[in-house]
Formats: sequence, structure tokens, C-alpha cells
Amino acid sequence: MSRWPDALFSFLAHGAAWVTLALLVGIIISLVIGAMPSIREYGVSFLWRAEWDPVQDSYGGLVMIYGTLMSSFIALLIAVPVSFGIALFLTELSPNWLKRPLGIAIELLAAVPSIVYGMWGLLVFGPLLAQYVQLPLQSAFGDVPGLGQLFKGPPVGLGLLSAGIILAIMVIPFIASVMRDVFEVTPPMLKESAYGLGSTTWEVVYKVVLPYTKTGVIGGIMLGLGRALGETMAVTFVIGNMNQLESLSLFEAANSITSALANEFAEAGEGLHQASLIYLGLVLFFITFVVLALSKLLLAQLKKGEGGRS
Repeated sequence: MSRWPDALFSFLAHGAAWVTLALLVGIIISLVIGAMPSIREYGVSFLWRAEWDPVQDSYGGLVMIYGTLMSSFIALLIAVPVSFGIALFLTELSPNWLKRPLGIAIELLAAVPSIVYGMWGLLVFGPLLAQYVQLPLQSAFGDVPGLGQLFKGPPVGLGLLSAGIILAIMVIPFIASVMRDVFEVTPPMLKESAYGLGSTTWEVVYKVVLPYTKTGVIGGIMLGLGRALGETMAVTFVIGNMNQLESLSLFEAANSITSALANEFAEAGEGLHQASLIYLGLVLFFITFVVLALSKLLLAQLKKGEGGRS
């Protein structure tokens, strides 16, 4: 029997893997070369310089890096418990006639273009947030020492909080779908045994389902985080696009790496401005790489621990 089909298949598979690796290396090299003028000018201090002034040709990435990380953190803070509740309802509590249509409806949210989320956030959600969330929060906590600093600023519906909530809405379908799928792979015998011993639904989820599926759950959360870090258009509409870090308030207009690139790259002239924007892209690439690497290490530790217990 001829072995050339196997050899051809092996060559194509190895070639696909090496092409992917070559593309990754090519992207990194291109970013480094494009950002080199800014790297030479500012070095690592670019990461904590807060000034971004194209008129004076002076740049720093702190405002964008802070906006990217904070908006993604707010998104996960909201999306993870909501996604967990959705997955728990669909797998343990929902009637059979509702499971399929509700699951499909949640997955369809992932197909909505990000620019639609951005327009909805700017025109509909922002005014509602200002009137029914920002104003009450300022009235309740504005005079509280320390805590009041988080709610300073004009309640106009734009800023980090608005961007974080919009991002949460966008990543919920991804995280919820992954959680639902991994919850469903839990062997029914384990759950039925727990119920037979008198466990409540929460005890079954907490003591049986979560320990069995925690690797997949963390993978879904990291997938949502990666989605939040790289989102562009929706954030551009609602974050405010201000390149100044006046306070740590959640209501202040801010900026993110992706929105800065979307707003300024087309008009940036060759030189330090363009190089600094590419430097921001390199920083975002590094942040995403670190997040994915840490998630891989965490998943590896969880798998190792499971092997040790068995």
C-alpha cells in the first residue's frame, strides 16, 4: 500500500503549523520595526507616560493601557456571574421546551456586529445609564471619602463604566456558551448520585459540576477576556476617547488602545505619532500574549492537580 498520502498529509499539517508560527513572528517583527522610533525615543517609560499630545509630538501609553485593562476588568466583573447564572439555568433549572430557543437566542447575541452595540450604547444605553445609574450613584456615594472618587465627573453616560458594561454584554454569549457546554459534559450519574444523597441544586453545581468542569470554565472566561481586550468599535463609541487621566473615576471619559488606533491611525503622519500608535499595538499584543500564557499555565496546573488527586 502506498505511503505517499500519509506523507503528503503529514507535510501539509506540519506546513500549516509552521505557516501559523511564521505569521505570528512576522506580525511581531513588523510591530517592532514600525514602533522602533517611539521605542528609541521613550523606551519602557512609554508605558507609564500619561501625556498624549500630537501637537507637541509627545506621547505616552498610560491612559490607553489603563482604559483597556480597566474596561476589560469591569466587563469580566459583570459578565462572569451573569454567564454562570445563564449556564446554570440552561443546564439545571430550565424546562426542556425553553432550553433550545433560549440557548440559540444567547448564541445569536455573539453574531451582532460590534458597531451595532456601539451605536446602541451611545444613543440608547448611555442616556439611560446617566439618568438611572450614574446620578443615583453620585447621590449615594459622592460624599463618601475614598469611594466617592470612583463616581466623580459629569454623568453623561460615557466613560469606563459604560464601556465595561457594553463589553460585558458582548462577551456574555461567549462565556455563557462555553460554560453551558462544559456543564453538560458532566456525567449524569455523578449529579444523580448527589441528588440521591439529598443535595440541593446549588450543592450539586458547587461540589460536583464545578470541580469536574473548572478547566473548561476558566478557558471560557479567558476567551471572554481576550474578546474584551481586542474589541474596537463598540468601545470607541462609548468610552469618551479622551487622552487624559484626570482621575480614577468610572464616569470620566477615557481611551483604550483599540479606540486610539481606530481614531488616529488613518490620520497619523509618518514619524513619532505613527510609531507611538504602533507601539500601542505592540503593547496590546504583549498584554494579550501574557493573558493567554497565564491562562495556559493555570489550566496546566489544574490538570496536574486533578491527576495528583486521582
